[in-house]
Amino acid sequence: MKKLIFIILIILILPLVYQSTPTEILKLKTFDTFVKKYEPSNNFVILNITEQDVEDEGGYPFPRRRLAEIQIELINKGALGIGWVMSFPQADRMGGDEVFATTLGYAPSVIAMFEDGKGNYPKFTGTVVKGNDIGGMISTGVKENLNTLANNTLQGLAIAPTDIDQLVRRIPLLVKTPNNEWIPSFGTQIYKALFNVKTYIIKTNDNGVEEISIRGIPPVKTDSLGRKWISWVDTPQTNLKEMNVAGKFVFVGVTANGVMPQISTPVGLLEPHKIQAALAESILIQDSPYIPDWSLAAEILILVITVTFVWLCINIFGMTAGITLTSLLFFSTIFFGHYLIQRGILIDISWTLISQFITASIGFYLRFREQYKLRQQIKKQFGKYLDPRMVKKLQDNPELCKVNGSRVDCSIIFTDLRGFTSLSESVEPEMVTYIMNHVLDVQVKAVNKYLGCTDKFIGDAGMFHWNTIIPQDDHHNLALQAAKEIEKNIDQLNIKFKSESIPEIAIGIGVNSGICIAGNFGATDRFAFSLIGDPCNVAARLESSTKVAGVGTLIGEETAKKCKFKLKLLEPIEVKGKSKPLQVYTWGSNE
Repeated sequence: MKKLIFIILIILILPLVYQSTPTEILKLKTFDTFVKKYEPSNNFVILNITEQDVEDEGGYPFPRRRLAEIQIELINKGALGIGWVMSFPQADRMGGDEVFATTLGYAPSVIAMFEDGKGNYPKFTGTVVKGNDIGGMISTGVKENLNTLANNTLQGLAIAPTDIDQLVRRIPLLVKTPNNEWIPSFGTQIYKALFNVKTYIIKTNDNGVEEISIRGIPPVKTDSLGRKWISWVDTPQTNLKEMNVAGKFVFVGVTANGVMPQISTPVGLLEPHKIQAALAESILIQDSPYIPDWSLAAEILILVITVTFVWLCINIFGMTAGITLTSLLFFSTIFFGHYLIQRGILIDISWTLISQFITASIGFYLRFREQYKLRQQIKKQFGKYLDPRMVKKLQDNPELCKVNGSRVDCSIIFTDLRGFTSLSESVEPEMVTYIMNHVLDVQVKAVNKYLGCTDKFIGDAGMFHWNTIIPQDDHHNLALQAAKEIEKNIDQLNIKFKSESIPEIAIGIGVNSGICIAGNFGATDRFAFSLIGDPCNVAARLESSTKVAGVGTLIGEETAKKCKFKLKLLEPIEVKGKSKPLQVYTWGSNE
């Protein structure tokens, strides 16, 4: 849990470390990807003054008399109103200002103002603030239009501020002056013109602007600075020759090269009049995107919940299930974010997705490292006891390891070479080593073949057991199969020794089953996995009694009862530590 809390804190702090620039850009790009593509409202049309139009008119700017003709023609074609997204700061040297001003009054019309950074501000009235007069973007100054025109129509600020990545996505509906006055944007003035509205109502809260009301349309949700997120729609376009404008408000602008600057947006380069048309369209769209005041709290909550879920999945369900569940969560988060954005609620999921990836990467790495260390520990601890197949099984299923001490129903084999003491005294030490290595090797191979555990060797004696580390329901049969294999291997080894003029060897084998305690035994810094219990002692006594019984292998009663072998019952034998003789068996004639 401490690791999880640390990871969450790092994830939350990282955007601050990088001054939020990369994360803010990522957030904006995510919104660009998921923001719904809306259909045009059919209330607006864009009229482009093209390169060909400029050439036909003999250059730009057009004489004001020509603009007056276009205004009248648009009205005659059925336009509901005209928005001229161009400024007129100077008088027409050809004397057409009065004519153009007159025609502007024939229909609801708006002319544009642009910022010039000089600190000049025309007077605007009709703005009411409900709440604290806070928030809003501050204008740097406005290039004023000719009074002759400004007094006969409405003016709006055609502003298009860029985000941190220099793209235009949101435009303020009203802009504040340093004198705490409000200047409406061009797109806002469109509705004032169409509905003959006298007053804008700005509703604020503790965070800033919340919404702006214009009589005739529902309140428009904005961010704390009064900005409206633009919904990019394919507003119909026309030209001076066609003028398909009937029943629509017309945004007039220039697309001829070098006249008006093109502005970068998520949908490409656009002229100012197209951006203002998009703003007007966005105001009408009820589910148009906006960033609610609670978005940051929601983003943090979603991040913490999902990151915690990822961490728990990895640590509870393991690698495979963790990858599956994490992937499902990842795509569910994308779907959830997309669902909200499609309904106009801009909640950032980009950093949450990155956080999920970071958490999953760290979690999987730590889990992999933990599993790797565990696999190495299992190999180190059990590699000398078990066949590699069994070791791998333990590595794949570590929960099978019973290293802390547990009672197990197991089968045990004890072996011992007969007459080895006298043999070791009659041959060279090198030969003793040679013989022992071969004898012990064939025993281990037999035990490994039948998935047993090699416990230890003490001189020429060996101890082996089954169902102690890995569950083995047929451990009685496995132990007996291993015992027969040992006998067979010793016989083959004697053939080899005979060819090398080495004396023949014989081995005694004791097999017994019962409940023992299995675990790590030894000192603090020196221990080994082994068994203790009466069945172990009995197996050792059976091995030492093989000489007396005159057989190579003695099998205890518990093993005999539960095995599938046909065994031969022998006379009971007395062993040290037992008050009653033990029932013992050996191989039957068919075995």
